[in-house]
Amino acid sequence: MAPQVSFTPRALMLLVLLGAIWGASYTATAVALQGGIGVQWMVALRTGGACLVLWAWLLATRAPLPGRAGDWAILLALGLIGNAAPFTLITWAQETVPSGLAAILNAATAIFGVLVAALAFRDERLTPQRMLGVGVGVLGVIVALGPAQLLALDLTSLAQLALVAAGLCYGITGVLGRLALGRVAPQVAATGMMTGAALSLVPIALLTEGLPATHYAGEVWVALAYSAFIATAIAYLIYYRLIAIAGAGTSGLTTLIVAPVSILLGAIILHESLPLRAYAGFLLLAAALAILDGRLARRLVARATPAE
Repeated sequence: MAPQVSFTPRALMLLVLLGAIWGASYTATAVALQGGIGVQWMVALRTGGACLVLWAWLLATRAPLPGRAGDWAILLALGLIGNAAPFTLITWAQETVPSGLAAILNAATAIFGVLVAALAFRDERLTPQRMLGVGVGVLGVIVALGPAQLLALDLTSLAQLALVAAGLCYGITGVLGRLALGRVAPQVAATGMMTGAALSLVPIALLTEGLPATHYAGEVWVALAYSAFIATAIAYLIYYRLIAIAGAGTSGLTTLIVAPVSILLGAIILHESLPLRAYAGFLLLAAALAILDGRLARRLVARATPAE
């Protein structure tokens, strides 16, 4: 097992900042959709704008780019699975699902990441601790979804399942990226994947929704700009900085901030209200993340163990 990277006050600040940025992204998506923008152009403009910012950052920092065509092909393909597909699923789902519930269900990403990694890597096997965390997390998803709602198989239940499927896409992408792109810098990988997503989503938007409209209200353009430049491009740069400071496992803890921020903003800006089962599901998912992370349990054990 890799040693824990120091969890400093700076890392905590980045963790809170990233969680708040991503939490607000669900609200921004809802605002844009309610303002009349189509799902396909929403995700196309989000990835296209983020792609431009990330490329500008790579060129400004003179980051070394992959020299092999095979690496670029993998990056572009992963962009379909890791950006285009989940962004589309989440945005489509938010046409019928409140933004707060969307954030809660997307917390399943960490659960899927553990399960897929256990299938792909020997050093990521399901230990009793991880099995407990996954079990609690799956229970949290079921509670948040609502068994009765799922059995109805209506548009709302399909949208909720789409949010869970987006989490699976993220989990698969993390494993495939580790398998195929170990030699590519994370920031470069993120830029390449975003490029693949934009190159696929813009043609789809043109074919399905025609040319993008320009008559949207000001709040829609603000929501679009926030989604592309802050919630995607800048958030990715913060994300990889956080990993460098505090380790990859810490990034999953952003979910503990994403969902509450999304719920709060949804209530204030969009006047949303969620059923009690959504809050119960989030508490279970939060407990699952704490179990999977392990640091809280280690600290409790250390405090309970008398000093010699």
